Amino acid sequence: METTTRFNLAINKLYHAFHSDALLPECCKQCAVGNILDQKDTWKHLSDDHGTTTLNYIGQVHQNLGRRFNGYTPLELLQIETTFLKACGYSLPLHHKNKKPINPTDKDILFNGLTAVVSYLCKLDCIPDVMDCSKLFKYRKVKALKTEVLKA
Repeated sequence: METTTRFNLAINKLYHAFHSDALLPECCKQCAVGNILDQKDTWKHLSDDHGTTTLNYIGQVHQNLGRRFNGYTPLELLQIETTFLKACGYSLPLHHKNKKPINPTDKDILFNGLTAVVSYLCKLDCIPDVMDCSKLFKYRKVKALKTEVLKA
């Protein structure tokens, strides 16, 4: 399967972060986007809240100018981070009063977040979802089967 350069770089950085315990959902430098952007937190200035997909004025300016950060637009970066945090079990935006996992650095929780991010990165680059194993097992979703049965 052919992939894009930005996809390969992002996956490699996330893989390394996961296995070196450098993936921390609540840290702007070590979250999914922080790792994609080489442990820099400058992306946090694109929105007013961590975990939102709403660009602030600075984010809008960068988006409208067509700026990209390691290949991703400001809006794509916010969507990647939102995908990661939701899959890790956070209520968004991040706030001390909102729901969060009991142990946010648990490998199972982080793996769920990474799985969602990898699927989303595939979607952004219009490549088949590498995390989808349904074709491997020739699996069809049960919901679709129930709908077909009800129509008959």
